[in-house]
Amino acid sequence: MRCPYCGNDDTQVKDSRPTEDSSAIRRRRVCNGCGGRFTTFERVQLRDLMVVKKSGRRVPFDRDKLARSVNTALRKRDVEPERVERMISGVVRQLESLGDGEVSSDQIGEFVMDGLKGLDDVAFVRFASVYRNFAAADDFRSFLTELADENPAERPGDDD
Repeated sequence: MRCPYCGNDDTQVKDSRPTEDSSAIRRRRVCNGCGGRFTTFERVQLRDLMVVKKSGRRVPFDRDKLARSVNTALRKRDVEPERVERMISGVVRQLESLGDGEVSSDQIGEFVMDGLKGLDDVAFVRFASVYRNFAAADDFRSFLTELADENPAERPGDDD
């Protein structure tokens, strides 16, 4: 594994252990060149996935890009990193279990929205605003009204 600090290929594993949900192996490494310490994660990959964009272009699936999008939606929200990692791993497992080597960007967006809905309401709305391309405040209002209509028990003021 190449050192992220100096680029040296001579690094050594000092500690390995499974992550909390056992979906990956966490490895603490040290660079024999500069002495820098860093962590890597090893995950099972069932198949290579290709993402079919709305334009029809095909690109390799990038788990890190998915994680960045989720973490952007969750920025400054108090959600445990382990729960976020479990949600991201769940989305990847869903994608891999579809049985096809290709998945649409729309399908990924729907899986992420479902995951965020159970994780954090604000992050869910943030992600939806980008994913569904909200252009005005009315788009937010319509989305929140639609959401409230789906979940009438969660509507504020209904418990009088």
